[in-house]
Amino acid sequence: MIYNAFNTQHTTFNTQNNTKMPRIIKSGLIQMSLPKTEGEGTIAEIKEAMLQKHIPYIEEAGKKGVQILCLQEIFNTPYFCPGQDKAWYESAETIPGPTVERMQEYAKKYSMVMIVPMYEKEQAGVLYNTAAVIDADGTYLGKYRKNHIPHTSGFWEKFFFKPGNLGYPVFQTKYAKVGVYICYDRHFPDGARILGLNGAEIVYNPSATVAGLSQYLWKLEQPAHAAANGYFMGCINRVGTEKPWNLGKFYGSSYFVDPRGQIFAQASEDNDELLIAEFDLDMIEEVRSVWQFFRDRRPETYGKLVEL
Repeated sequence: MIYNAFNTQHTTFNTQNNTKMPRIIKSGLIQMSLPKTEGEGTIAEIKEAMLQKHIPYIEEAGKKGVQILCLQEIFNTPYFCPGQDKAWYESAETIPGPTVERMQEYAKKYSMVMIVPMYEKEQAGVLYNTAAVIDADGTYLGKYRKNHIPHTSGFWEKFFFKPGNLGYPVFQTKYAKVGVYICYDRHFPDGARILGLNGAEIVYNPSATVAGLSQYLWKLEQPAHAAANGYFMGCINRVGTEKPWNLGKFYGSSYFVDPRGQIFAQASEDNDELLIAEFDLDMIEEVRSVWQFFRDRRPETYGKLVEL
């Protein structure tokens, strides 16, 4: 199903033909369960199985005219962080590298921007939780490295990932200015604000989160970020359970939320799914002209936030 969130009253001016046209974006999110896990093949085989499972959904997105597509956190591996097994270091790869190059082919084939979250190896022992951003012509634009790294029961991420060191970049793609937050980042409003100040029109948050307390926060925090900063968000979660860790049920429920904080398209809790939505970026200007949060902020009073 394709969801729509249009505001036809707000348009942009096209100087080539002196007409006004809405800035309509068609975006997609893929949530996916694991086809093969630890003990069912080598790490290379597990990664390839997950990639192959994604390909029909990526192809479907391209054929349906999706302009910006985002995959889930470390999309081509299990969420291995409930354990602390250094064998999974082997699943990290350079960005750009072999997987990014394969995704560049699909981006170019369908003129589709792609956000590809992966386990990144910068060098031996220097590993990050990263998302590569590929433009619609297949050009690699850059990457975001997850800044906030949890280290608590079931989420021993500091064993696997260094904190990000690239700040909060915003990427000028063919269709929109795109920012990325990753999973645990969503608990921190500070970076979400910086993405807005850096010009993001759409922020994608690929995640891996299970039922429990965070399921309530899943529908609370990201709409709050969207409303507080006046941008769209696409929020992705994987589905199913993953052995041998059995952390719990990854509950899917991927969704799009608009600058008013309203969820206007949502996927199921249980199924592998491509969620597609269409929305008008001109809603950003409309909302920000009413809620002047960027005008009324008081950074000179926030010094406590940057004290170590």
